[in-house]
Amino acid sequence: MNAWLTAWLEQPQAYTYLAIPVVAALVGWLTNWLALAMTFKPIEFVGFRPLRLGWQGIVPAKSGKMAGIVVDNALAKLADLSELFQAMEPEKIAEHIAKSIDERIEDYIDEVMRENHAVLWERVPLMVRRRVYARTRRQLPEVMDNIVEDMAANIEQLVDLRDMVVRMMRANKALVVRVFTEVGANELRFVVRSGAYFGFLFGLLELGIYLYYPEPWLLPLFGFVVGYLTNWLALNLIFRPVEPISWGPLHLHGLFMRRKSEVADKLSALTTAEIINLRNLMVEVLTGPQAGKTRAIVKRHLRPLLDSSVIRAALQLAMGAEAYIDLKNTVTDRAVAMSLDSITEASFSDERSQVIDRVFSGRLKAMSNSAFQDLLRPAFKEDEWVLIGLGALLGGVAGMLQWLLMVGL
Repeated sequence: MNAWLTAWLEQPQAYTYLAIPVVAALVGWLTNWLALAMTFKPIEFVGFRPLRLGWQGIVPAKSGKMAGIVVDNALAKLADLSELFQAMEPEKIAEHIAKSIDERIEDYIDEVMRENHAVLWERVPLMVRRRVYARTRRQLPEVMDNIVEDMAANIEQLVDLRDMVVRMMRANKALVVRVFTEVGANELRFVVRSGAYFGFLFGLLELGIYLYYPEPWLLPLFGFVVGYLTNWLALNLIFRPVEPISWGPLHLHGLFMRRKSEVADKLSALTTAEIINLRNLMVEVLTGPQAGKTRAIVKRHLRPLLDSSVIRAALQLAMGAEAYIDLKNTVTDRAVAMSLDSITEASFSDERSQVIDRVFSGRLKAMSNSAFQDLLRPAFKEDEWVLIGLGALLGGVAGMLQWLLMVGL
């Protein structure tokens, strides 16, 4: 045996043959790495778009569609919007807005009046203005409670959560990429590494066949097969088997499933930090497609304040009835802007949004394994063939180069 091995190693092409599994491992690693890189990068199209000559990462190119798939598979199973808003305690939101406005109530009132009726407001006696300040300050907490309570009761009509999330993710393609790359970081690293492992094993098989059947066309064929199978195996081992399977000492379980608790925490934290949080929800409520309905709610609850006998009499006397009507519309717009300023403060929004994080994380962990894998798997599955096909093509090219190298030798 040793003599045969020594004699075989002395052949001119022996080490070239031994390089076959090494090259196969390199091909497996490279094709998997390149396939993943082309999945997520570049974020924007690079090339000549009119002739479709160029490339854009598969995920950013379909960010809106993928976001819709994730939302449809996840949000409906986690919580409805009304439940989330109630969990953030609307009364505390109202209290925060009222407190923020109260700190500058006189400045706000003066700004509103001077922007639109500067001369008339200056004519109002100081004593009357102070009564307006005092009356507004007393009624502000109740008014804000009523506004936020009304918003909470009608939140499903004020916010289309699916539309909001898809719109945000379509506009921010990098965020869609982050959802996949940060939540599935371990699995993506496995895809790249496994390319080398599986490639080496397939390379040993290729070597055995090539020694007995040394046809040059086998090299590009095996390169194609290695590129295809390494990508196919890696992608399937991320999600499958969905339920753990054991054969004696061998235990198989999809990598994504195995890290279910950790993935749930990461996905929940990223979702609430960047997408579904108090700040974004309130921006949507106050400035989104249904902002007109929100404005009507604000106006309705401000009416008792503006129509109170003290304020109405003082302002109508100083400004006239027509100017007073215009003022009520101005106050409504200003109230919306002030609410937005106070509610988008990062510290308060983050503190309230922790509730959403806890709800999402807990319910993700409570999902069945089958439902859990459906969170990200469907978004990948539609274009999975592209990744596998790309791996096969690159593997075939590498095999062809290997053949040319051997012929040259």
